[in-house]
Amino acid sequence: MKILVTAKRVTDPDVKIKVKPDGSGIVTEGVDYKVNPFDEIAIEEAIRIKEKNKAEVVVVSIGSKESTKEIRSGLAMGADRGILIVTDKQIDSNTVAAALVKIVEEEKPDLVLMGKQAVDGDNNQAGQILAEMLDWPQACFASKLELEEGKAKVTREVDGGFDHVELDLPALVTADLRLNEPRYASLPGIMKAKRKPIKEMELDGMGLDVQPFVVWHGFSTPPERKAGEMVPDVPTLVAKLRDEAKVI
Repeated sequence: MKILVTAKRVTDPDVKIKVKPDGSGIVTEGVDYKVNPFDEIAIEEAIRIKEKNKAEVVVVSIGSKESTKEIRSGLAMGADRGILIVTDKQIDSNTVAAALVKIVEEEKPDLVLMGKQAVDGDNNQAGQILAEMLDWPQACFASKLELEEGKAKVTREVDGGFDHVELDLPALVTADLRLNEPRYASLPGIMKAKRKPIKEMELDGMGLDVQPFVVWHGFSTPPERKAGEMVPDVPTLVAKLRDEAKVI
C-alpha cells in the first residue's frame, strides 16, 4: 500500500499575526512556521496505517524551498520520503489540487490523506477539488478511519452527529481534529529524517495554468473590541442589557 499525505507550511497558529501597514499581506519577519495542524493529524494517521499494513508514506508539500522543513517534520514522525513542489507564487486551492493530480498520477497511491483545511486560509477546498479532478470517492472531516479488503471505512463528523461511509480504494480522506493525537518525533526519527530523500520539482514546469481563481486584494485586522464594564448589581446589568445593548 502507498499513502500520499500533504504537509502545508503555515504560520504558527499560536503566534499573533500582524498585517502590513499597506494591507498587502502579513508581516513574515520573525514569524515561526510549522506543519498545518490538520495535515499533521493526517501524517500521523498515515504512519499508523503504515505500522499496521507495512505501507509506504510519501509526504507532499507545495511552496517555497523552506517547506522542506515541514516535509522533514513528517519524515521524522515516520514517513518514508518527500516531494516538494517549489513555487513562491500565491496559489489557490484549485492550483494546489491540479498540482497534486500530477503527483497522484505519477505515484499511484492507494490513499490520499489531507488535513480538512489549512489554518492560514481556512478554505477547506483543496481536498474536495482534488477528489473531483481524480474522480475518486472522498470522505471529509474524518474522525475515524479503518482500512480492510480494499475499502476505507470512515466516520465523519457532521452537524449534529456522525456519518459512517464506506469507500472503495483508491480514495481521498481529509482529517478532522479528533482523528488522532499526533506523536512527537523521536531523536532517532529526527536523525533518520535527514537522510530520507526529498524530490523537488518546479510548479512552473508541471504544465499547469497557475493563474488563481481566487485573488487576495487586501488584508485588514478585525476591529478592536470595546473594554468590558463592571456593574454594581444585577438590576444595573439588566438595565444596560435592555436599554443599551438592546438584547432583552
